[in-house]
Amino acid sequence: MSKMGATIIPAPHRCFNMRNPLAKALVLFISVSLFGTLLLQQSGDIDVRAAFLKTASTAKDAVSSSQRPLGSNHPQSGWGGDSVHTPVEVTGDHQPDHPNELANITANGNMHCDYDMDRLREWKKKYKLQDRFEYTRRYIQVSRQPIARKSLTKLDQDFLSDHVKVVDVNKHYQPEACPAPLVVPVSRSPYPSTANASDFMFGVSTTYKRFIDPKTNPTNEWKYWLTDNNGSSNGGKLLLMLMGASDSEMADVREQLTSVGIDVDVYRSSPSDEMAVRYLTLVPTLYNHPLRSQKKWLVTCDDDTFFPSLHALIAQFETYDHTKPKYIGTFSEDSNNVMRHGEQAFGGAGVFLSVPLAALVTENFAQCKSPEKIKEANTGWGPQGDVLLRKCIYEHSPVRLTLLDSLWQLDMLGDPSGFYESGIQPLSLHHYRGGGWHSALPFHYTKVSHLCGEECMMQRFMTADDFVISNGFSVAYYPEGTDDLDFDQLEGTFRSAPDYKGWNLDFKWGPQRAGLAKTGRKLSWDLQEAKIIWEDDEQKAAEGGNKRDQSDEGQNGSAQQEKKKKGERRKVKEVRQIYVRKHDDWRWKLADGATPMSRFDGVVELVWLPDTKEDR
Repeated sequence: MSKMGATIIPAPHRCFNMRNPLAKALVLFISVSLFGTLLLQQSGDIDVRAAFLKTASTAKDAVSSSQRPLGSNHPQSGWGGDSVHTPVEVTGDHQPDHPNELANITANGNMHCDYDMDRLREWKKKYKLQDRFEYTRRYIQVSRQPIARKSLTKLDQDFLSDHVKVVDVNKHYQPEACPAPLVVPVSRSPYPSTANASDFMFGVSTTYKRFIDPKTNPTNEWKYWLTDNNGSSNGGKLLLMLMGASDSEMADVREQLTSVGIDVDVYRSSPSDEMAVRYLTLVPTLYNHPLRSQKKWLVTCDDDTFFPSLHALIAQFETYDHTKPKYIGTFSEDSNNVMRHGEQAFGGAGVFLSVPLAALVTENFAQCKSPEKIKEANTGWGPQGDVLLRKCIYEHSPVRLTLLDSLWQLDMLGDPSGFYESGIQPLSLHHYRGGGWHSALPFHYTKVSHLCGEECMMQRFMTADDFVISNGFSVAYYPEGTDDLDFDQLEGTFRSAPDYKGWNLDFKWGPQRAGLAKTGRKLSWDLQEAKIIWEDDEQKAAEGGNKRDQSDEGQNGSAQQEKKKKGERRKVKEVRQIYVRKHDDWRWKLADGATPMSRFDGVVELVWLPDTKEDR
């Protein structure tokens, strides 16, 4: 199997996979030989010898042509060799090679395999792609079933039914017929918009500068887990403390958040207080709020804490006795950080206090923030709010931390794909805005949850031709197969900070399998954006509005207000996900560490279709 100028001998256990051209040729050669022998025995006056020898020669040539000497150079080959994975230039009248597997675009109005050149040019500019790049659109049909969520679901369909197509943004192309959609079974998990978070009140401390910075503005993320995504609160309450903010700044923040449906009260914190004290102040602020009597859990978290599965979070906390003093959270994944700072709940993952425990902290607040305690909370990196809170609880009560491992602090650097491709269902995510930590886009990752349910986000689907869709995060191709890869283990793609000893992340994740960067064994497209196409937006467009790319950020006031009155869930027509791979990505090289696996940048567009067989 050759990939962009280098040849890799397929693993022995895959030699006779019937997708392997060598195996097909050998079977053809043997079949022709047996058939020819029978004909020669029964031929009589019919001269079949020449025909047999000619056919056998053709089969022999097929065997020979599928065998490539190690180290040979085939510059025209793609990342899948001469199979359907070979990139080919699209012509104006190109049609896929497998018409029997195609869906009639006129029969299914939800599937359109045209080339929207405006969008392709937009992506070229936005993601700095080449003028000619690989482009694949794939439809995925969700089948919601009464089944448990699986970390990895194996499908009997291929991801690709045709060659990988290379498009030129300076050209125009005719529409094509669409391959039949992939059908993926998922559990009938609830949708984000139906969550009732009224048992929770959240407290966050940040600055006005961070709030208005487009790179750190949390409005979209907070809208996902604090509203019904239709302009109304889901019952969760947010108390936001802004350090040293002016009255006009506080009013501006409140207006921005309430306009998307977030129930928020905005406070001013003192810049003269230590950061650790500002963090601890969240607890009495939450406890003294008039709505406290209606809440069971008071939560402190960071402005980059994200809760992707509200229903699962709510269900988990229904197993705890909120009438007792409870202190619930998780450690850092890095054992170095636990040794350095202690065994407290790390705040970025979310710290959950029952109301009785918050009362105890409030009662002892003055003592817990004394200069002596602030000094004791300095672990070498300055006073830590998490440490200050733990000391307050431990020194004034017998309560100790209850660990909830499905909360994630994510103290990691580098490529985060090993975590996001692990197939787990996290209850919280943190540190996803880069700036030294990893970069991720949870607001875009979770858009598909509005179509298939909360549990399908980060769920993995493996196709018969060795693609793995980590839903919402990546599409990865394994050109040498996956049989020798343990997908129950995380791939070791990341490291800890500042000291990585090779084992200190095993504390939470367990030993990780070897990373596949620079091995030629993996090629991945990472999600860069996702859009929800709402049914009511499509209806409005059909009535004369702008139909192109109506998204979840758009507003259809009258239709949405009517649905709010009826208490209906807003329905999704489709979700479009855009995954991008750059040809010079440092990870996707051959084993020499330098040769790219592909000469082209690539875009994979997944279009998810809802289950039409159930009442959505």
